[in-house]
Amino acid sequence: MSPAEAELAEELAVVRPALLPGYRAELAGARAAVLTRLWRALVHEPLPWITGRVRGAYGVALRLADGRTLHGPHVDPYATGAPVTAVRLDRERHDDPARLTNALAVPHAAGFAVELGHSAASLALSRAGADHRREWPVGVPPAEGWGKDWEWEQRVADGHPFHPNCRSRPGFSAADQLAYGPEHRPVVELGTVAVPAAECLVRGDWPAELRAPGRVLVPVHPWQAAHVLKRSADPWRRAHPLMSLRTLALPGGPHVKTALSARLTSSVRDISAYSVEMSAALTSLAVDLAKRTDGLLHVTRTLGAVTAHSPDLAALLRESPQVYAGPGERVLPVAALPATGLPGSGDWLTTFTRLALTAGLRLLDLGVALEAHGQNLLVVLAADGSPRRLVYRDLADVRVSPARLARHGVAVPALTGRLVTDDPGVLRRKLFGSLVAGALAATAGSGPALGAAMRAALPDLPRTPDLAALCEGPVPAKALTLMRLSPDTPGDQWTALPNPLVLEPGAVDQ
Repeated sequence: MSPAEAELAEELAVVRPALLPGYRAELAGARAAVLTRLWRALVHEPLPWITGRVRGAYGVALRLADGRTLHGPHVDPYATGAPVTAVRLDRERHDDPARLTNALAVPHAAGFAVELGHSAASLALSRAGADHRREWPVGVPPAEGWGKDWEWEQRVADGHPFHPNCRSRPGFSAADQLAYGPEHRPVVELGTVAVPAAECLVRGDWPAELRAPGRVLVPVHPWQAAHVLKRSADPWRRAHPLMSLRTLALPGGPHVKTALSARLTSSVRDISAYSVEMSAALTSLAVDLAKRTDGLLHVTRTLGAVTAHSPDLAALLRESPQVYAGPGERVLPVAALPATGLPGSGDWLTTFTRLALTAGLRLLDLGVALEAHGQNLLVVLAADGSPRRLVYRDLADVRVSPARLARHGVAVPALTGRLVTDDPGVLRRKLFGSLVAGALAATAGSGPALGAAMRAALPDLPRTPDLAALCEGPVPAKALTLMRLSPDTPGDQWTALPNPLVLEPGAVDQ
């Protein structure tokens, strides 16, 4: 076991000994899953210390700046299966992603290796405690338990499909993961912290139950209260954690996005005052624009947002996506679709791809580029599992083009800062990087399947300059490993993946 794996095992032996055998059994597969994501990044991201990539009959060789060579299998950049169990650094075999990263000895590798060790250990624990049922319950009404906000979200055990830090939760003990990780299906006791109203920024309709005379009650995650705020919170409501862990569903009510000042995958999940400030105007714009998609897309409204002028003490209340489900329908995050078995049909995948690209391209042409990855994008499914409509949630990282809005006669809202850009490259990277290289790729499971679905959907897509750009060039994707190895470089960094529309078998490593 690695140090991270051994530490988690020791904790688990105390807090949940019955889960220990399953955890140990999952370790090798978890290491391979993280190594698979890391190897994909090494092959496809513009890492400055990789000076050459050579594809051969038996795999890929990566030449390093120090003269060494990494050898591993061919990589389909859109694949989510076919785990990589080992690679070679010169003649040394590596099956542990953390030890491989340490052996590379490149700038910032040591810190990243620690994160990868935590990712593999946490992933093994997630898989050991996961609900492994993988079927779509045709004919089972939502009232019987399949339509709850959190039901399918909690089946996503593996986290981000392409990030090596897919399950990295530094600062979370085994007890914390069991208490708060959605894949373990806990019920979380949310609390509130009372803040003088004069010291708060509030946007939207903040409910009466979260107000007191002269004070605003800010919902607080219990991990945040204990580890960051280091104070007790007053009991408030019981809630079920969703895929993002820090967002929870109140039974029969809205979703609560809490500040969680821990690095999950790439980012520290606090809530900036900027996000709170922009929330109401952004919600109004996005909801209005979604009405122009002929019913293909709904956007969940941010009902209210508050911050005590600290990213560590803030919260948003957001409409549940379930309000957009009709009789007999269910709303599932796209990231949960592989667990249903539905994407296995080519016709199903084409229908879904057509729906997602049409909605995304229409909104992009109107002036909003969605961050439409599998966690933010949800699909409304009929009782037979066929995709009907889409729901989008969490507007915190979209991009808005005033010029495009004005071209369509849409009043430009009072938005400022990083959300606003007219740069078509930035707008397209935002949508295509999240939707094509993210949600659609993970749903299709491979480049050939994704390419086939996109080609079949192509005749029905909106004929816009953005579609032409998608068809003609490589697909942008966040360079997630480069970003973790470049902690001094702010903002997103990008790579270019071969276009699945023209991807040929055997040409996936360039």
